[in-house]
Amino acid sequence: MILNERESRHEHVLHVARQMMTAARTAPKGKGVDIIEIAMVTDGNINILSEMMVKMVAEYGMKFFLRDAENILNAECVLLIGTHEQAQGLNCGHCGYATCVSRKEGVPCAINSVDVGIAIGSACATAADNRVDTRVMFSAGLAAQRLNWLEGCTQVYASLSVHPLKILSLTGNLKNKFLYYRGYTIFFIRKGDVVGVLTDYFLSIGHCYPQSGILYHRKIVKTITNGNHFFFCHTDFF
Repeated sequence: MILNERESRHEHVLHVARQMMTAARTAPKGKGVDIIEIAMVTDGNINILSEMMVKMVAEYGMKFFLRDAENILNAECVLLIGTHEQAQGLNCGHCGYATCVSRKEGVPCAINSVDVGIAIGSACATAADNRVDTRVMFSAGLAAQRLNWLEGCTQVYASLSVHPLKILSLTGNLKNKFLYYRGYTIFFIRKGDVVGVLTDYFLSIGHCYPQSGILYHRKIVKTITNGNHFFFCHTDFF
């Protein structure tokens, strides 16, 4: 028997995702009160989640929702972690109010928020232990919350595992010369290529200088000049 990793990858990632769910469930909770909800999204439901994220772009005015909507389509699965709302009666003031009773409706209990963060960290640590790559997404979590996939939950976040690098053609229009890999955007620019539409619409980069291979967008992680032909740019967007 010969088992190719590419053929077994999906099953393996789903197995690790189940372990991540257990890790999130058993993570420490404030006062020992467990009000966390966890779910795994696969197959066609990932498409539904992506479509919701695209719809939310106009509402929130955040273009990175478009990027993330494309990213999750490359995921083997998406893990959702959220919490129900329940004041813990500690009067800690971490939410900004002196007592739990004085806290206004809609203001989340800080202990609930911490519980979600610890659960996400525990889940991602489990993925790392199994050498499965993950990214935590506010955008996908908010879309899942809008779809009410974790019924009654707030502060929903998503963790996903993505496919390895895909090869794209470097011919034709520049706007087709970018791809998503492990939560990052990778794109190629040749000397003489026009980058205005791509940078404005897809990347929101204010200035681009192809001659130097330098792309400006808030914080640039890395820019590499490859010979005399292509500029290979690896950048984040936050």
